[in-house]
Amino acid sequence: MQTIKLVIAYDGTNYSGWQKQKNGPTIQDKVERAVSMICNTETVVHSAGRTDSGVHALAMAAHFKTNSRVSCDDLQRGLNSLLPAAIRILSASEEPADFHARYSALAKTYRYTIFTGPILCPHNRLYTLHVPYQLSIAPMRECLAKLIGEHDFSSFEKTGSRDKSRENSRGAVRTLFRAELEQPEPSLIHFVFTGDGFLRHMVRSIVGTILEIGSGKRTIEEFNQILACKDRNQAGTTAASCGLLLVKVHYEQDW
Repeated sequence: MQTIKLVIAYDGTNYSGWQKQKNGPTIQDKVERAVSMICNTETVVHSAGRTDSGVHALAMAAHFKTNSRVSCDDLQRGLNSLLPAAIRILSASEEPADFHARYSALAKTYRYTIFTGPILCPHNRLYTLHVPYQLSIAPMRECLAKLIGEHDFSSFEKTGSRDKSRENSRGAVRTLFRAELEQPEPSLIHFVFTGDGFLRHMVRSIVGTILEIGSGKRTIEEFNQILACKDRNQAGTTAASCGLLLVKVHYEQDW
């Protein structure tokens, strides 16, 4: 039995996230149907994470087990011929039997994009949050720097998204290796986060809160208090899903 790793890019605009569910089309459902058709047996595809409704991926990693002898090149071509144009298999490769897209991953990198000019070009509207006014960059960068390292990110977690009664769980503690603001153009802002894991809505909640810092609605001291209090009700709004992109899943060979 082979273990096959897929690297998948997708536009999540019209999908209810990665994970299969009853109330809308999902990326997992589309990929599993295509894999099952090519491998001629029902197949479960496991991803490195679960992006939410409307969130995009540049390189989501996933894997599945199969007895099929279809080559990886033929598999990639076949999947792309079956999948909708919004989903593309960037690569397919055979991995060691113990490889797991989620549990073998060491970190993930996300990017959130914001445009602060007065008019957002239509072709960017599905991938960018439009904030039509200038933001104060320095205090936002200062707040981001405070997030690097190990913290309890309960204040930036979707309420009710995690079973807090589970034993041997790390709870809301995660480690961020990178939390930066890049500004490639005066009106274009990228928030970039790399961490060993992310809570549901964590990046979007951080961005929404930091935007309140950048717009002068909150202070850096208030941000410090929000991080420390571990209370989602104290943080800012959750930024729209359209601006969020999973950039890369990091494994030992590229870490």
